[in-house]
Amino acid sequence: MMLNQDIIREATRLTRGGRLVEATALLQRMLRGETSPGVTFGTASEIAPARREPLIIDATANVIKETDRPHPRVTSTQSHMLGDELLRRTKKRTTPELRARIKRAPPSTRDILPEGAKFIEGAHSNPAGSRTYRLFIPSCYHGQPLPLVVMLHGCTQSPDDFAAGTRMNFIAEEQNCFVVYPAQPSEANQAKCWNWFRIADQQRGSGEPSLIAGITRQIMRDYSVDQKRVYVCGLSAGAAAAAIMGATYNDLYAAIGIHSGLACGAALDLPSAFVAMRQGGLATSSRSDDRQILTSGPTVPTIVFHGDRDMTVHPSNADHILEQSTRATRTQKILHRGRVPGGHAYTRTVHTDASGREIFEHWSIHGAGHAWSGGSPAGSYTDPRGPDATREMLRFFLEHSLTQ
Repeated sequence: MMLNQDIIREATRLTRGGRLVEATALLQRMLRGETSPGVTFGTASEIAPARREPLIIDATANVIKETDRPHPRVTSTQSHMLGDELLRRTKKRTTPELRARIKRAPPSTRDILPEGAKFIEGAHSNPAGSRTYRLFIPSCYHGQPLPLVVMLHGCTQSPDDFAAGTRMNFIAEEQNCFVVYPAQPSEANQAKCWNWFRIADQQRGSGEPSLIAGITRQIMRDYSVDQKRVYVCGLSAGAAAAAIMGATYNDLYAAIGIHSGLACGAALDLPSAFVAMRQGGLATSSRSDDRQILTSGPTVPTIVFHGDRDMTVHPSNADHILEQSTRATRTQKILHRGRVPGGHAYTRTVHTDASGREIFEHWSIHGAGHAWSGGSPAGSYTDPRGPDATREMLRFFLEHSLTQ
């Protein structure tokens, strides 16, 4: 699809003026091919007043309904993209399923924590701000060095919710790993999304990357962590943030996991974020900014999960993650196909370097939407009918360690 640069510029102007709903409607019309000059917008008095809080660029995942059809219909839970105001103004163009909100009780302790383990609270502050977190400590820990996994939740989620949905604590209990869940507060983003689309939050040593790295290093100081086996992964906006962490802190993380996310630099502002989410691709100007964003040294090994019917983040974003991960390395590709009994089929593509070392792994889940594959219904935005992303990510992580 060819982008209309006049429309992009107009959307940018509207965004800078605080007219976010108009900007979003304009971009959506462009992406649908509706570029007629006869399209009109509401008056300024009809638009929600500008906020000084960060923009919300994400819609959280789909809830998959059980069905006998070979390709199940996806029922979406509409989170925030530009807040409730946008939801109200666009509801006439959406389906009842898209407008539905699922209210769920907070997960119980038994959905989050294996017997004998601990799940404690902490906080970290630096000049960029402060973030709380929850830390899982496996029952086997008695001071010996253990791997650490950093888990970045999606929009509207919390550490407890994300832990319940992914069941990462239970797999980490089996494999003897720490798991830390940084929390994005609503003060930083109305829908608690990580601000992956802002240049200030794509840089090493500043913004949210510095806070996530700071939490990681704080755990490494406070507990006995295997310094060579530290990993980061996330879902949706959290996955995009994980991609940024891998690109900017490749000396800290030995591998990263990206579930339904986007590559580092996929967007630099509101218009490019909508384009990247809707049709994939890196922001036009981001390629020239790669040297500012990406650190030197080897690319971090990466595992990606993405549903091929994801209507929130286009599946082609996985290809751009691959492009970043293998840009400096010639790889060989091996394909594996399978199906979860009673669930989704999938294609697993493994890329290895000249030495046979696996550096990139992509799971395309056929018929799946924007949801954590193989997750538990105890948490939000999961698809229990997919392959177990949590177990496969941790398996991939533990196969990699930092080299000297």
